[in-house]
Amino acid sequence: MSMGPVAIGKQLLPCRVSKVLVQSTHRWHPRCKSATFRVAKAQPRQHLVPSAHGTVCMTAAVEAPEAQQDKREPQHEVASSTPLRREDAILFQGFGWDSCQVGGWWKIVQSKIQEMKDAGVTHIWLPPPSQSVAAQGYLPGQLYNLDSQYGNKEELQALCKDLKAAGIQPLADIVINHRCADEKGEDGVYNTFRDDIEHEGERIDWGKWAITCDDPDFGGEGSQDTGDDYGPAPDLDHTNDMLRSSLVDWLNWLKNDIGFEGWRFDFVKGYGPEYMKQYCGETVGNDVFNVGEYWADLKWGDDGLEYDQNEPRQTLVDWLERAGGCFLFDFPTKGILAEAVRHTQYWRLIDHEGRMPGLAGYWPSRSVTFIDNHDTGSTQQHWPFPSGSAEETGYAYILTHPGMPCIMWEHYFDHGFGGCIKHLVEVRKRNGIDARSSLAIKVAEADLYVANVGEKLVVKLGPRVDMPQEFVPQESEGWQVAATGKDFCVWEKSQ
Repeated sequence: MSMGPVAIGKQLLPCRVSKVLVQSTHRWHPRCKSATFRVAKAQPRQHLVPSAHGTVCMTAAVEAPEAQQDKREPQHEVASSTPLRREDAILFQGFGWDSCQVGGWWKIVQSKIQEMKDAGVTHIWLPPPSQSVAAQGYLPGQLYNLDSQYGNKEELQALCKDLKAAGIQPLADIVINHRCADEKGEDGVYNTFRDDIEHEGERIDWGKWAITCDDPDFGGEGSQDTGDDYGPAPDLDHTNDMLRSSLVDWLNWLKNDIGFEGWRFDFVKGYGPEYMKQYCGETVGNDVFNVGEYWADLKWGDDGLEYDQNEPRQTLVDWLERAGGCFLFDFPTKGILAEAVRHTQYWRLIDHEGRMPGLAGYWPSRSVTFIDNHDTGSTQQHWPFPSGSAEETGYAYILTHPGMPCIMWEHYFDHGFGGCIKHLVEVRKRNGIDARSSLAIKVAEADLYVANVGEKLVVKLGPRVDMPQEFVPQESEGWQVAATGKDFCVWEKSQ
């Protein structure tokens, strides 16, 4: 159902195009690039939107837009070894940025398995497992060497075994856009790769042929890059059949020997999405939970975040259409929700057509929603969600709405939000809310947001206490409060 331009105050918001880069920074290392360590946090401009843009009040009964996607893509049967429907997934990020510094991280995660199971977690995203120039794992070198800052191979195997026994599927953080070389070539540049660990399958002792020819720093002799350049390390040439085949062998080793059941792909904007079909399809399968990180740049203007974010979310849709069955983290929803909560601008939570304003509004069954991760929050704080009770409000949104929600380790175990998050997951599951649930947004004003989700939940966000009577769920009709917090309330309908 199309509703046309949204009236905000007395103005119509057109679909204007402008970009501001919001991206994490990286640690440079001599073995990857000869440069000094640089930190330049890309902070979004945080200005209040003028009062003329202060209110949106719309009543919409919008079916989940997934029907549009079903017309162009057939539904996939769930593999017999994976009885859990992907749409029911509750993802848990099993680390923070500095978890590598704790010591024995695999064992720490192992000690929390029962708590995560009790919280309704179905999948856990673990950090990059391989030896790396950077302690966090995002500058990998020897891919088959699993002696990392998080632990060793045997500890990781034991962790994956126990996770699967508890019904939680482990996902490995896969960093294959780039790889740090071990030795300098004849040109004096680090572009020679070793393969010191014995393993089955094709070897990964690559040369300059494995690096894209247009990488500006590492003297590659491969084909041109199929995505964005990654400065700190050599960009791999994914057009090369031998390189892709050897990466598939490594992924299958992680699946069969270590115990992983899915992948989280780092920096997928660095190589063509068409290769995801092979990396997933020839390993764990295209019909299981695989998710990519595509940090889409949101649109910012002089007054802060622009209302219309169709361009960045369409960028994600375009990638998904070429990538097969993979999902993406919903960066547009994260950014829009953060501004709505930070500035009491809940009118942001509806788009021109009455849908959710992020990727979840276009393609909810491919959207992994979150409020922070190891880059945006944690100890890096590149683009943090507002802190305190605002984080509970954020979880109240993503855990009750379409999309597949992701919970952050530090929020659950370190920041004191575990009880609230666990309860909201229980409400979600009890009422059968999943990635494809219907959504009817009733009110989206500066200080009040009301939506009906799946005809099972009514969700109210914002500080306003005088909710319009026509939208207040009535006990006489079977509604009762299921969860509440400082700026949110969730009602459920009795079964």
